[in-house]
Formats: sequence, C-alpha cells, structure tokens
Amino acid sequence: MKANLLEALTQVQDFRATRGQRYPLWLLLLVVIMGTMSGCLGYRALEDFARRHHEALVVNLQLPPTRFPSDSTFRRIMMGIDFTDLAKVFNNWANDWMPTQELDWLGVDGKSIKATVSNYDQAYQDFINVVSVFNTRYGVAIALQQFHNKQSSEIAVVQSLLAALKLQGVIFTFDSLHCQKKLYN
Repeated sequence: MKANLLEALTQVQDFRATRGQRYPLWLLLLVVIMGTMSGCLGYRALEDFARRHHEALVVNLQLPPTRFPSDSTFRRIMMGIDFTDLAKVFNNWANDWMPTQELDWLGVDGKSIKATVSNYDQAYQDFINVVSVFNTRYGVAIALQQFHNKQSSEIAVVQSLLAALKLQGVIFTFDSLHCQKKLYN
C-alpha cells in the first residue's frame, strides 16, 4: 500500500530532543513543502504562510488549536534536518505516487544553495548543491540528491542518481555541463 505524503514525512528521523518539542516534525516539514511550493523563499515567509493557513491546517489535519511555529523554529528545523534522510523519504514517496512512464520527459539539473557557502574568501569555495530530476508530466521533482562541490561533482551525482532510478525509455534533458564525450553510456 502506498503511503501518502503525511505518512511518508513521519518516517523522517527527528533530530530534536524530546523535551521542548512543541510541533511534530512531519507538520513542520509539510508546512515547509507547501510554503515552498507556494513561493515562500525564507523563514519569515514560511511563518507568514503558516499563520495565513493556520485555520485550514488545523481543520483539515485535525490538529489541536495551537499557535503555529515562528521563523526561528523553521530555521532550526532546516538547519538540523538530515537532508539525505528527507530526500530518501521524498524520493520513495514520489516514485510510489508518480511512476515514470515510457517516453516521459525528465529534466535533470543541479542548483547551488546560496546560504551554504563556506570559505568564501578563498578562490575555490565549498557549498552545497542539489540535483533534481523533474518529471514534466506531473510538474514535480521525482528525485533529489545533495552534494558538496569539494567532495563530488554534479556529473558524478547525476550518474549515480539516474542509475538508482533505473529508468528506461524516457527522454532526459540536461544542461551543457553534461554535453561531454564519453560521459553517458
């Protein structure tokens, strides 16, 4: 039986100490996902989104009436969450609910995460990148994987991500980084 998104989010390992947990992790992650899909690009925007949709979330998710998290709560969650664990849960959920079919168009691209730059004063900086595989039929990313640019390259991550997906008969689009001789079989 397929898990819905709420059930899938409960599988993400909670890194927080039990004491002081005011909100379940799955709820915070759900608000982050919904807020991000609605164009929220920061912690304060997520707090505003949660405040605007508070009543609908309480009613539809059958939550006890309580105030919703602040921007600092969203910041702590996003700073502490194990992205690999979250991506694994998301990828499994997406593959269950949005199976890729023959001749689907999949866009593959990597993006740097702006606020993750370290050693910014050096010529070769380290930062986190996220590679996504986007299914145009569903209009959603069906797989994600992060990496540090000093530890790996986008080319290697894309190759491992596509190998893990085991897709056949689909059409991929890549940016020019992947237009090198003898790169893919």
